[in-house]
Amino acid sequence: MTGRVVLLVTSPAVRPGLLSWPAWQALSGAAQVLAPSAEHPLLPCLDEAGIGWAVLPGAAGAAPGALARRLAAAAAAQAGPVVWLPAAEPPGSVGPDLVAALARELGAAAEVVTGSAGLPGAELLVLVEVMDTLRRHCPWDARQTHESLAPFLLEESYEALDALQSGDRSALREELGDVLLQVMFHARVAAERTDGTGFTIDDVADGIVAKLVRRHPHVFAGVAVSGAEGVKRNWDEIKAAERAAKSGGPTSALDGVPLSQPALALAAQLQQRAERAGIPAGLAGRPGPAGPAGDGPAGDGPAGDGGQLGGQLFALVASARAAGLDPELELRAAAHRYRDRVHAWERETGRTG
Repeated sequence: MTGRVVLLVTSPAVRPGLLSWPAWQALSGAAQVLAPSAEHPLLPCLDEAGIGWAVLPGAAGAAPGALARRLAAAAAAQAGPVVWLPAAEPPGSVGPDLVAALARELGAAAEVVTGSAGLPGAELLVLVEVMDTLRRHCPWDARQTHESLAPFLLEESYEALDALQSGDRSALREELGDVLLQVMFHARVAAERTDGTGFTIDDVADGIVAKLVRRHPHVFAGVAVSGAEGVKRNWDEIKAAERAAKSGGPTSALDGVPLSQPALALAAQLQQRAERAGIPAGLAGRPGPAGPAGDGPAGDGPAGDGGQLGGQLFALVASARAAGLDPELELRAAAHRYRDRVHAWERETGRTG
């Protein structure tokens, strides 16, 4: 069939040349194989297979409409189909949007053939390459350190939480990408160290894979569990054993709780850890009708200073947990309600802006 253009889509995560049978059929049966430049990664494989190819002049960087007209003209001059190898998007991934745009422009004359498709997670390889390129060629990215990036790690996590709570799934996908970027960035910075403390993104992934397998013996090692509570107990026991092995001595039930997290979340996690370990609940204190009572943090600090107020807040966290509530989420919800009331007041009084 003359005038037909085959758009051959490949994944950058799959080694060039590892193509589907329909792809090799299209290439071997093509009247002409065209590429945007002589640097296309598939061309050496075509040379090895004895399949000729040519570079389409002016194709690199051309808009979809202009490129589609060039391809249509090239196909019209041939007695058989023309196979187009789409330009590689930086840093080596084929842009599906460009292929889709070309297919729309060419209409019935176009046929999209999937030459190779990456496994789930293949785009992470592209992200690794992008991060490496930015680290080497962008002045801002090149001078970042773990310390300078630290605020972004927290900020992006909060933005992802906002997107989750808003119910905007598209925004959540974007914000999770920003969180993932922070992981990639820190791993890339660490990979440059030569003092024996460095690690790569593969080390990060290997570590979490090993941890997940180790802490799920009911999935990977045939251990029987009674249900979700049994899984949780196993997790806590395995985690405690890991902490003991790391420290080489006595450990606390509170070891490993990140002290840099927001205060309400910190208080809740400390109490939760203590509760799981069988530590008396009274140590957390409980607020009574006339104020805090008990021997725990609720009574800490001299009267009239901030210590007592902190103790009262800590006891309120314990009270919230006893009611099955998350104090952080409850305070956040109250803050949102307050924001809504302020917005309503501003609208009613004209005091906006």
